[in-house]
Amino acid sequence: MLQLPDLQVSETTQPALASAAACLAVVLIVRTYLAKSERNLPLPPSPPNWRLRGHEVPYRKSYLTVEKWIDEYGPLVTIRQGFEKIVIIGRQQAVVDIMEKQGAASADRPPMVSAGEMLSGGQSIAFSHAGDRLRMMRRALHSHLQPRAAEAYEPLQFSHAQQAVVDILRDPHNFQQHALTFTASTIMKIAYGKTTRTLATDPEVRDVRQRFTSLSASLRPGAYLVDSIPWLKYVPFYGRALRTEFERGKKLYFSQLNRVKEQLQTDEDIGPSFAKYMLENEKSYGFSETEIAFLAGGLLLAGSHSAAVAICTVLMTAAIFPEEQARVHAELDAVIGRNRVPTFADEKSLPRMCAFIAECYRWRPTAPEGIAHRTTKDVIWENYCIPAGTTVIGNHWAISRDPDAYPDPHAFKPERWLNADGEMRDDLKFYVFGFGRRVCPGQHLAPRAVFIHSLLALWSFQLTLDASKPLNDMGYMSGVVPDIQPCTVSFQARIPEPELRRLMQNDA
Repeated sequence: MLQLPDLQVSETTQPALASAAACLAVVLIVRTYLAKSERNLPLPPSPPNWRLRGHEVPYRKSYLTVEKWIDEYGPLVTIRQGFEKIVIIGRQQAVVDIMEKQGAASADRPPMVSAGEMLSGGQSIAFSHAGDRLRMMRRALHSHLQPRAAEAYEPLQFSHAQQAVVDILRDPHNFQQHALTFTASTIMKIAYGKTTRTLATDPEVRDVRQRFTSLSASLRPGAYLVDSIPWLKYVPFYGRALRTEFERGKKLYFSQLNRVKEQLQTDEDIGPSFAKYMLENEKSYGFSETEIAFLAGGLLLAGSHSAAVAICTVLMTAAIFPEEQARVHAELDAVIGRNRVPTFADEKSLPRMCAFIAECYRWRPTAPEGIAHRTTKDVIWENYCIPAGTTVIGNHWAISRDPDAYPDPHAFKPERWLNADGEMRDDLKFYVFGFGRRVCPGQHLAPRAVFIHSLLALWSFQLTLDASKPLNDMGYMSGVVPDIQPCTVSFQARIPEPELRRLMQNDA
């Protein structure tokens, strides 16, 4: 965390500063713990805290601290970070009531100085405030991410998933790099029309990883003092790393966009892409070139690492729970057999496979802390009021541990997603892609990528853990593919390797 250097204070000013600090602490305590709405309803309960800077939230695995607070104080808790009150939701029904049923009141984002302003230059859709500009940005993305468009990408995803299986045959140890190559190649084609494979080792993928890591770090409560004291952004020597990372991201996004612009000036048939569509329809949306660059770049950012870590989570989990993997294999053998490659068309016939993936999303969510929303009017829930202007976060980890929604929540149980007839339940959901009107625009595209890669990998291989190597089963919960693999998985082909290679390369 970046901090200001210590300032020299004279002895004559020390008493005055101490008095001011004490007065400020009293004001904050009163505002935080005694705050009530105009309807005379209190904020949700708050864990005890007497720190001037607010509640202490660990930099790493903060979701475990939140889980303890939720277990002790109830479905909602209020914490303070500097001058700001934050309400954290940690139970399924509460998050549905507040973020889904009252989604219009929580569709805004709070001011995010470190992530939204300094790191993203106010250009990222993820941190944009609710309003006409956000609606236009989501409308633009919807043109290429709506269900019908996402379905049209299935042949592309299927082809790259086949190649991923071949990559695993060639180099099984680097399975997570192959997952990243799969997602990066797919999203590069969708975003920029790039037809050559984008490898996990390519420079642009490394730049995306660096940007994703920086964004994830800046979103942790208390990570940067500027989020509590916004005027620090005007201090020249503060936040140099954030500003440097913004310039790095801007360079990456413009380099990709400029390549598409150059192609448009030739007679080359570059095929469809989101960047091409936006450049050709620039006047319809009224976006600047910088806004287009960051909108396409955001698609690249979200569409590469997020899906890749979900895929790695599925593969790791299959190796950790061999009995559940065996149930999936039994279903695959019964429905598909071993003489043809499964496809998207088989999805409805594979409820056990779908339940396994759904439980992976819940058991080890890839964005456990959630992303902050802000209320634009008072939100009433039971006997509490979340006043307008309050930051609200649905904590995915705590929600995934809700014993009312998911009995025995710490256990890995794919069957919880199946009804009495063995089909996928329609009354159970885990909000892995966010809530309400800020749900991830890629909610129709990413699940297809995770499904087809997981399907082909589990159909092709028997996965086992290398017991002699360390295992960190929470290692993929940072949202970015890590440098150090959290686990070592061995892949044994379920059919002769030459035949598997032939089947996967036949249509790839």
